[in-house]
Amino acid sequence: MLKIFKRKEDKFQKLIEQQAALAFDALKLLVKYLESPAPDIAEELSMKEKEADEVRRILIDELNRTFVTPFDREDIFALSRSIDDVVDYADTTVMEMVILKVDPSPYMLRIASLLKDAAYEIWHGVQRLPTHPSVAIDHAQRAKALENRVEAVYREAIAALFSGPEDLHHVVEMLKMREVYRHLSNAADRGDEAANSIADIVVKKT
Repeated sequence: MLKIFKRKEDKFQKLIEQQAALAFDALKLLVKYLESPAPDIAEELSMKEKEADEVRRILIDELNRTFVTPFDREDIFALSRSIDDVVDYADTTVMEMVILKVDPSPYMLRIASLLKDAAYEIWHGVQRLPTHPSVAIDHAQRAKALENRVEAVYREAIAALFSGPEDLHHVVEMLKMREVYRHLSNAADRGDEAANSIADIVVKKT
């Protein structure tokens, strides 16, 4: 019986770890794109998003077919969804920039770098869940602190953006950039949710 439980834990643990690793990869690509926008980087990020979606589809299928899970299926679902949303928003950030013809700004790069660091913490937090839950909590708290810094930079960016519109063209460009900033802020919100899910899992397991 213990072996059966262990196999189920390993299955879900492996899939969540895959998602978290892909999210970290996606955020690294986002930073790379903002440093030097190029179509091949955007394409690579899009492929990473599709790969992450596939892993999530497999996880959901396993959830639907598994009666007993190593921790609450709601927590598994919530953590998986939040991590997947981070990847989605990384991808849509670049998509919006391409469609709206928005150039990267220093604020965007600062936010993306913080998001990348937060994704790294989430990835390691997920890895530590089975054997070192207190360390997982530590990584989750670091991720939340980084997400808070994202929101501070976001507010700074918005304040600078709307500091002095000059003409109608400038207003249009401001609105385009605000849309990109909003995608980055949403990515931060989902990262914060992932960190909270890690904390919830640890509390229920200990």
